[in-house]
Amino acid sequence: MTRPITLFTGQWADLPLEEVAGLAAGWGYDGLEIACWGDHLDPWRWDDDAYVQGKLELLERHGLQLFTISNHLKGQAVCDDPIDERHRGIVSDRVWGDGDPEGVRRRAAEEMQNTARLAAKLGVKTVVGFTGSSIWKYVAMFPPVSEELVEAGYRDFAERWNPILDVFDEVGVRFAHEVHPSEIAYDYWSTVRALEAIGHREAFGLNWDPSHMVWQDIDPVGFLWDFQDRIYHVDCKDTKLRARDGRAGRLGSHLGWADPRRGWDFISTGHGDVPWEAAFRTLNAIGYDGPISIEWEDAGMDRLRGAPEALAFVRSLNFAAPDAAFDAAFSAR
Repeated sequence: MTRPITLFTGQWADLPLEEVAGLAAGWGYDGLEIACWGDHLDPWRWDDDAYVQGKLELLERHGLQLFTISNHLKGQAVCDDPIDERHRGIVSDRVWGDGDPEGVRRRAAEEMQNTARLAAKLGVKTVVGFTGSSIWKYVAMFPPVSEELVEAGYRDFAERWNPILDVFDEVGVRFAHEVHPSEIAYDYWSTVRALEAIGHREAFGLNWDPSHMVWQDIDPVGFLWDFQDRIYHVDCKDTKLRARDGRAGRLGSHLGWADPRRGWDFISTGHGDVPWEAAFRTLNAIGYDGPISIEWEDAGMDRLRGAPEALAFVRSLNFAAPDAAFDAAFSAR
């Protein structure tokens, strides 16, 4: 059986969930990966049975399944330093409160615990999200950054996330961290260190999104193989690298998305440089049978074109592994 293909609703949260569900069903998606912002999901209502049932009935009306929910925005605020006006734009009034940074972090952590509880109520086993990072600001390593300062960042992550993961364990849900710049795990070796920091506990795994690896020169297929026991979820988003002209660099130069001067851009799935077929063959090899979630991000293409087109592209590659090797037929009698 091939894996179900879902649409991540994070980039559609300006629309009511009912409308997004109707679009996704009309295009032929199997389900949704629902974001915890907009009117899509509110983790603080996890204990409201009528609210939870209403969301399940909405999905049923449109013939859609639910495998995963996501809370990137509040997860980001758990570890971030500094907490500033950027966070005010992505967290709710309830999490922001009076804006005191430690209060924001504490309330964000509480929401992540509630997200696990909501997932369990919805019958979902995986929550995707960000962790934030107190040491991302040191990525350039200047002024000089001591190893102790870096280690303190991993300790801060463990101290803030272990109590969250305790709730995940209590309700039987896993957290899939999206390896992404600005997070505690943003590339290969920072992922190794993050897993070590929390003692490789099973509640914490990875959301594989290759778009964030390609522009960093990380092999996304090798990443799948090496972390195969931690791949809890898969997001399909693409990145296009532009020709090197001696001006455009990897870091983006504070240029907006789709600016032709950038060295790379997020782009609709299938239009970029992610080695998708090799990735899907590796997913087969490692036995990943969870959902494939299409995350539409492309500042140069309308999403009403990009989302159905990406579905067709991914479906063409989402083939199952054969039951036997091709050369088994050579010895047939």
